[in-house]
Amino acid sequence: MSRNTANEKDTDYIEKLVNVNRVAKVIKGGRRFSFSALVVVGDGRGRVGHGHGKAREVPDAVKKATERAKRKMIRVPLKEGRTLHHDVDGHYGAGNVILRAAVPGTGIIAGGPMRAVFEAIGIQDVVAKSVGSSNPFNMVRAMFEALSSAASPRQVAARRGKKVSDILPRREEVKETQE
Repeated sequence: MSRNTANEKDTDYIEKLVNVNRVAKVIKGGRRFSFSALVVVGDGRGRVGHGHGKAREVPDAVKKATERAKRKMIRVPLKEGRTLHHDVDGHYGAGNVILRAAVPGTGIIAGGPMRAVFEAIGIQDVVAKSVGSSNPFNMVRAMFEALSSAASPRQVAARRGKKVSDILPRREEVKETQE
């Protein structure tokens, strides 16, 4: 039995190549070049992971990053299978991200690496803003910190020892407060 049997049967993953860098190691005879790849992998239904791989050739770096991403997947609770339940923010290094839930039809309003993560998760409606570092590695790590802190009303209710109906305001109460 090989190590990759779990990865071979799961071929329905969405793989997004976020970034490829050429990096150099200085040695006695000059510079030795290699490639660094950042990949995001998701199932389109709320599971997503990210991986970083380095190798002498780009395809090998991408393959390593993809394998690591599949091993480091997290589950993100989705509201109606299309957006987040609530606004979240994440921080990693100098990168800050703010992720906001959106109404149907909004689309993915996010730039660069954040868009790749949302497409891999399967989120269709979200507004995201990156503040600070525009480094793709920091942005993706900050996003994963934010997404791992997202919780569904059921999870919040279980953590607080209450019922879901106690957590969510009723529609009548919301209408009264708006008037």
